[in-house]
Formats: sequence, C-alpha cells, structure tokens
Amino acid sequence: MISVQSQGDHLAVSGHGLWTAECADALEQEVDATTAAHPVGQISASHISLDLSGIERMDTFGAVLLERLMGAWTKDGLAPEVVGLSPRHAVLLREVEQGGNQPRPPARHREKGLELLGHNMVRVAKDALALMNFVGAVMAALGRVIIRPRTFRFTSMVAQMDRVGLRAVPIVLLITFLIGAIIAQQGIFHFRSFGADIYVVDMVGVLVLRELGVLIVAIMLAGRSGSAYTAELGSMRMREEMDALRVMGFDPIEVLVVPRILAIVISLPLLTFIGSMAALVGGGLVCWFYGGITPDVFMARLKTAIDLNQFEVGMYKAPFMAATIGIVACLEGMRVGGSAESLGERTTASVVKAIFLVIVMDGLFAIFFAAVNM
Repeated sequence: MISVQSQGDHLAVSGHGLWTAECADALEQEVDATTAAHPVGQISASHISLDLSGIERMDTFGAVLLERLMGAWTKDGLAPEVVGLSPRHAVLLREVEQGGNQPRPPARHREKGLELLGHNMVRVAKDALALMNFVGAVMAALGRVIIRPRTFRFTSMVAQMDRVGLRAVPIVLLITFLIGAIIAQQGIFHFRSFGADIYVVDMVGVLVLRELGVLIVAIMLAGRSGSAYTAELGSMRMREEMDALRVMGFDPIEVLVVPRILAIVISLPLLTFIGSMAALVGGGLVCWFYGGITPDVFMARLKTAIDLNQFEVGMYKAPFMAATIGIVACLEGMRVGGSAESLGERTTASVVKAIFLVIVMDGLFAIFFAAVNM
C-alpha cells in the first residue's frame, strides 16, 4: 500500500491499493512503519513527493491515515508535494485536514465566589430590564386596543377566561377549603391551652380575607395558567407562528398577549372571592366539629372580628398579582428559543419568577396598607 524510494535529496513516496476501513490494520501499520523508518530529523531528502495516483478507493479512515502520514513530515516545514490524487479523494482529504485544524473548544470555566455572584446580578438586571421593556410593549398594545376597540380579540379573551377562570374553580375550591380547615385546626389545637378557642375565628377571618386567600389563589394560577401561557407562546415561537403574524401585519403582543393578560386580570379577583369563601367554610366546619364552635357563634364572631377593609385589602391585591403573573408568563414564552430544552427552561423560570414576584408584591402591599391604616 505504501512504497518509498530515496533518490539523492528526493524522497519518492507512493500510495496504492485500497485505503479504506477494511484494510485498517495493515494500512495503519504501514503508515506508522513508514514514518518511523524515515523521520524528518534523520532523512537527507530536501524534497518529498507523495504520488497517490495508485489509490483505487479511499474513505474517511484512509484520509485520516494519509493526513497523519503527511503531518509527520510537515512538522519541521518539509511539506510533501501531493500528486495524482483524484478530485473526489482530494475533497475528502481537505475535509479531514480542516476538521483536524479546528481549535479545541476552551475548557469550561466554572464560576466561583464573587464571580458567580456578579454574573447572577447581571442576569437579574437583564431580566428586570427585559420585564420593564415588555411591560412598556404591553401598555402600548393596550393603548392601541383602547384607541381602536374593533381590533381587540374579545372572543380570544373570553376563551382564555374560560380556561384560566372557570376551569380552575374546582381546584381552587378544594385547595382553599383545605387551607382554611388546616388553619382552623392548628389554631384550635394551640389556642385551646390558653382557653382562647374563640379567637380562632378572628385568625381565620383575617388571614383568609386579607392575606392567604389571594396569595394561595395567585400561586395556584402562576403554576397552572402561567406555565400554560409560557408553553403556548413558546410553542408558537418554535413553530415560527409569531413570525407569520408579523409578516401578515399583526402585532403578536396585541393578538396573543393582551387577551391573555386581561383574562387573568379579570379571573383572579373572582377566583380570590370564591377561594376566600371556601376557606371560611372549611374553617367554620373544623371549628364546629373539632372546636365545638357552632355556626351561629362562628358567624357572630366573624362579623365582629372583620370589617369591609379586610375584604377590600385582599381584593385590591388580586388584579396587580394577576397582571404580574400574566406579564411574566408571556414574557418567558416570547423568549423561548428553538429547542425543547429552552421551552422547558422558560416554563420553569416563568413559574418560579411569577411566584417570587407575587410573594414580594404581597409583602410590599402589607407594608403599604399598614402605613395607610388599612
């Protein structure tokens, strides 16, 4: 397969036969033997010719070995002159040479300490900036809808309200009922040692109407509907449906985002009211069967323990939390890339960010309402 002839300062190397994977063992041994018998530092030839006209067939394995043979003499600047190589074999050899000359990817650098903290802070800042830009785009689209009401997709909003609101009623009723029952049971268990069982009604009424009712429902909607928004919009981006809307002259934010956000803003206060009533019913039943507080006593104490302000505080929070969930979910959906992995990452990020912002917003509202004596 390889023959070598030395003529003064000229080293003539010729290749012939099959340079394929079937002859891999013998061919590799001949290449190694040739380079070992004629190393660059020990040959007196100043010119090397490599005649490859006798090669009948070559595959990738043969091209790799040929590149290894040429590379052994090229290290010290003694480049062999290749003659007789067929065009189809030359293309294969060129691809192998280019692949071998590509630089190795740099080793993955693991961030530690302050570097990791700094990069995370930059990511948080970029996310905050993207959220502000998206809020501005949504407000602009909403303004266009107000100016031109005929362009609003009312049917789309109603369909989203059915999915986000009506279909969520059973799970909201169940979860909030259980939450109210658990709060009442734990309150009776601990207050009983002080002889203050009746104050459980105060605790259940204030916690449910003021804080936990809207918070639990918002968290449930962030996991149930927010993830659905992100997955739907992300799938549309992956299938390039949003690009198709832009080509047809439609704004994807106005067509897809605004109806979804309005639907969740309308649905969350209604679900909050339903959930709060279910939690009070659950707490009342536990107080009756576990604490011995009859429904008449429970209702009388509840009327004295709470007022309209407690109910209003919870309802005031609901639209803002709903808007936050909708905006974050739609933003993450619009940022999905072209892979299924990106879709999963953005859906997870949507739920996590929405729940985090809802809890932060609840804390800010608590500070605000305490400052205004509500």
